[in-house]
Amino acid sequence: MQPGKWSLRLLEALPEITDRAHQLARFLLRNCTWILANERSASFSSGFGTVAVMAPPVRYCIPGERLCNLEEGSPGSGTYTRHGYIFSSLAGCLTKTSENGALPVISVMRETESQLLPDVGAIVTCKVSSINSRFAKVHILYVGSTPLKNSFRGTIRKEDVRATEKDKVEIYKSFRPGDIVLAKVISLGDAQSNYLLTTAENELGVVVAHSESGVQMVPISWCEMQCPKTHTKEFRKVARVQPEFLQT
Repeated sequence: MQPGKWSLRLLEALPEITDRAHQLARFLLRNCTWILANERSASFSSGFGTVAVMAPPVRYCIPGERLCNLEEGSPGSGTYTRHGYIFSSLAGCLTKTSENGALPVISVMRETESQLLPDVGAIVTCKVSSINSRFAKVHILYVGSTPLKNSFRGTIRKEDVRATEKDKVEIYKSFRPGDIVLAKVISLGDAQSNYLLTTAENELGVVVAHSESGVQMVPISWCEMQCPKTHTKEFRKVARVQPEFLQT
């Protein structure tokens, strides 16, 4: 095709191309508005093929975080206003709802199940994951009697195993991988370190342990447990058995 004829054909097609572009823009605008209002992802079929549009990612807020100014929205639940801006008053998910073209209502909704965090002084139930000569690594599973949605890492150092004769403590005679241990939080963890735990009380220590044959052992003293099948004895830092457990 000669260049002159090609240019003429393109000029003739421009109105149709422009019109279809406008239709596509209107189509996307209408459906994207629906998606933003419903906070969902969706795909739509049209004369332009199937168009997939993803909802924006969920935004999490913390107390005191500035969300927007009052010209962009009106305050809803979980927010407060100051100096012409809307701030979050709690930790949760940011939501925007709008009706009849009015300014969107800005709200912050707390998650239905908030994560409980170990705190200093809390009694936790944990499972030993590994040991060495200096400390035992554990995964914290419960705070008090409340199960955690996500486990946290903890460390029981050699000097925190018991209150007396700390220089004589041997980790492999106190804990073994797989043991269930009651401990107390003595220091909070961060991104680089674990929670520091102690078992230096009579009521703290190993509460469930299995022998090498896989049988749950029974405590026979504050420092030993025995396999009821093979009668083999193993060293542990045993938690004091409470009377209610002896009756069951």
